[in-house]
Amino acid sequence: MLYFIKGWLNLKQPVIKTDGYTTKVTVMVAARNEQERIHYTIEDILAQDYPKHLTEIIIVDDHSTDRTSEIISSYADRGVKLLQLNEAQPLNSYKKKAIAKAIGISNGDLMVATDADCRMGTKWLSSIVGYYEANDVVMISSPVNFFEEKSLFERMQTLEFTFLIGVGAAFIGHNWASTCNGANFAYRKDIFYEVGGFTGIDELASGDDELLLQKVAERFPGKIGFLKLRDAIVYTHAKYNLKEFLQQRRRWASKSTKYKDKKIIGLTIFMWFFNMTMLVNVILGFFNIAFFNIFLFQFALKYLIELIYLALICSFFKRTGLLLLLIIVAPVHIIYLAYLALMGTTRKYHWKGRMVK
Repeated sequence: MLYFIKGWLNLKQPVIKTDGYTTKVTVMVAARNEQERIHYTIEDILAQDYPKHLTEIIIVDDHSTDRTSEIISSYADRGVKLLQLNEAQPLNSYKKKAIAKAIGISNGDLMVATDADCRMGTKWLSSIVGYYEANDVVMISSPVNFFEEKSLFERMQTLEFTFLIGVGAAFIGHNWASTCNGANFAYRKDIFYEVGGFTGIDELASGDDELLLQKVAERFPGKIGFLKLRDAIVYTHAKYNLKEFLQQRRRWASKSTKYKDKKIIGLTIFMWFFNMTMLVNVILGFFNIAFFNIFLFQFALKYLIELIYLALICSFFKRTGLLLLLIIVAPVHIIYLAYLALMGTTRKYHWKGRMVK
């Protein structure tokens, strides 16, 4: 955790260009059954202050069964391109196929990916391109956060998600790219092809972000940046119920089976082991109070270090009020990690109406 704190602090105020842009950009969105919210995303992308003649928007409809494609088509006169996925054979990773096809027909040099249920401010795209043009990077991870929470459960998710976004940023702060979020992810088109695109990771439903980032990091060390700028934040929503939340996190956890960096795997196992010993000490505490005392020491250490770390990340997102929830989230997180480690790599799961692995 001290390593993460230092990594976050290593990320200084970014240098960005504010005018004179020259980069042709393709904004890519993969959408499936998003009729309720996709018009918000499209409107936000169209409202960007980045030059229109340098912007291309491609939205791939992934076999939607609702009005998603119809809504996308209604923006054709405003330059939004609809690409419909029509795969005859079942796939496990439809999203990777959608992104690869969008890149295949794109005219941009910088690919900027987001999701069909996201919101962003008007300076989102210009911030990303401004950072890209002012810095020697080939890939950019940018901040994502939840918003518009309606329940305690959703606010708890926001705190945990903020933790994860900070971890990805901290790794990059140490020039060790490991994790990111595909809702706010940019990379050069030629680099995508140079590392072989999704080849080798295309059998997993997830991983269009982290696994691609790790492929690029291996080939281009030190060339990946995290855009620590509020104008670059993309907002999305927490899951409404426990079932959807666990399905989402199992999907994310499934990517870990493809991690090639042994240091990442070792760190993940250590963090899991630490939390598992806390569970074991609670159980043993019923038989010997000494074990429960060890648990209390572990929990106090976990709580205080995570509080310091989260105070930094939440301050960036202007969500410091979420820190009050850590006393609830911290013990729940111990049980959650134990479950996720077992379920994320051993079972199939439902996602967007499909059974995937």
